[in-house]
Amino acid sequence: MSVSGLFISFEGIDGAGKSTHIAALADAFRAAGRTVVLTREPGGTPLAEKLRELVLNDAMDPLSEALLMFAARRDHLGLVIEPALARGDVVLCDRFTDATFAYQGGGRGFDLDVLGQLERWVQSRPDSTALRQPDLTVWFDLPPAVAAQRLASARVPDRFESQPQAFFERVAAGYAQRLAGDPARFARIASDQPREHVWRQVREAVEQRGWLRPAGASA
Repeated sequence: MSVSGLFISFEGIDGAGKSTHIAALADAFRAAGRTVVLTREPGGTPLAEKLRELVLNDAMDPLSEALLMFAARRDHLGLVIEPALARGDVVLCDRFTDATFAYQGGGRGFDLDVLGQLERWVQSRPDSTALRQPDLTVWFDLPPAVAAQRLASARVPDRFESQPQAFFERVAAGYAQRLAGDPARFARIASDQPREHVWRQVREAVEQRGWLRPAGASA
């Protein structure tokens, strides 16, 4: 019996603490016998990684930024995500299209209708009228003031990490708007908590969909 692929994205403003929990969830799926593909956006392919460097470091207007994001996403979908899902793998992706609507749409104030058109072009599926979207989006919801404190001692910030707190407040509002438009796809994680509490929320969000057995359950 074939196993269906799973596509789970992880979202949140910079400093929300996604990375630790992505790795933990990958370990949990591997322990359950699943093959896991860990990837990120922008990035995930040689071309998309080059575009990532441009987006994070080079000055550009919001339209150019959005076009590069979706160009990287198109390559990423074609070369990594879609083949992995066809094989029945679990794809764990650090950010996907919700980040574009949050950062370029909310943060930069770019036209959401244009972003929606790009989303339809880039994420269309030849075998379906639906767009390719994650089966689950785990949103690490963190107050921007807390995120700013966490980033203060981080590495040298990129073009996004160096933005003022007001920018991240708009980004957070952008994420909330995406959740409101597709609530069944999202698991909203209160990430201003101890790490073990955040991990418990993440694990439970996956267990509730039947993709992992509850922790401690017998096989």
